[in-house]
Amino acid sequence: MNRYSLLTTAFLFFSYFLIQFSFAQDDLDALLDEQEEESPTTDYVLGAYKSTRLINLHTTEKVAKGALEFRISHRFGTLDGGGYEFFGLDQATIRLAFEYGISDRVMIGLGRNSFQKTYDGLFKADLLRQSTGEKNMPISLTYVGTAAINTLKPPTGQERTLANRLSYSNQLILSKKFSEGFSFLLAPSWVHRNLVPTENDANDIYALGFGGRIKLTKRTSFNAEYIYRLPVENSPLFDSFYNSLSIGFDIETGGHVFQLHLTNSRSMIEKGFIAETRGDWLDGGIHFGFNLTREFVVNRSKFK
Repeated sequence: MNRYSLLTTAFLFFSYFLIQFSFAQDDLDALLDEQEEESPTTDYVLGAYKSTRLINLHTTEKVAKGALEFRISHRFGTLDGGGYEFFGLDQATIRLAFEYGISDRVMIGLGRNSFQKTYDGLFKADLLRQSTGEKNMPISLTYVGTAAINTLKPPTGQERTLANRLSYSNQLILSKKFSEGFSFLLAPSWVHRNLVPTENDANDIYALGFGGRIKLTKRTSFNAEYIYRLPVENSPLFDSFYNSLSIGFDIETGGHVFQLHLTNSRSMIEKGFIAETRGDWLDGGIHFGFNLTREFVVNRSKFK
C-alpha cells in the first residue's frame, strides 16, 4: 500500500469514528433529557400570604433564610375617643422587633412592646409544607412558640418576681392556599400566664383562631381574623375580656409590606391579643393600627 492509499484509509477510518461518536453523543443527550423530564420533582406552594403575620396572628410565612426583618407595629387608642383624642391617634403604642431566618423552615425573633412594657421572643418552624409533585402535601403546618416578660413597675406595696412576670404561648398554624387569590388558616392556641389576679382566674387560656386572605390586585389583599377563646367558668378575669376580631389590607411596595387594619386588640403579643383583648366592636372599642416591615440581607451565603 502506498503512502496515498494509507492516508486515505486513515482519513476514512477517522471520519467513520467521528460520525459514530456524534450519533452516540446525540443518543446520550436525548436519553439524559428524557430522564430529566421524567424525574419527579416537588413544587412547594409559595406566597400564601404577604407577611409572617395575617394581622395579629402568625401565618405560615417566614423570614427568608439569611435575611433580617425589621418590624414596626403600631396600635392606637380607640376610635370612640372622638376629635379630642384625634380618634385614638394621640394614644399610640409601638412594638419594635427584629426577626431572622435561620433556614428555609426556621426563624426566630425578639421584640419590645410599649404596651405594658413587654419584651418578647419567638421561635417558628415549619412542620409540613403544602406541595405538589413527588411530595403531595395538601396543607402547611407551622409551630409558633413565644415567651414574654412584663416589666411594668408593680403597684405600691406589691412585689413581682421574675417568674410572676412571665407568660408563654404555643400555637399551631394550619394553612391552605386554595387558589392564587385565596388562603385560609386555623390557629389552635394555648396561652399560659404565671400570675393572675385571683385563685378563681385561670392561668391557661385555650383558643382557636381562624382567618383568611383574599388577593385584590397583584400588590394588595384583604385580610380578616377572629380568635375564639374557649370559655372559662366563674373567672372574672376571663369575663372582662373579649374575643379578638380584626380586618385589614396588605399593600406591598417594593421591599416593604404595609398592613393597615382595624382591631379590638391593642396588644401585639399573643398573651395580649388572644387572652386579654379589652375592646368591644359593638361599643366603639376599635383601634386603628398598622404593621410595617423591611427586610435586609445579612448573610449572603444563606440568602438565595
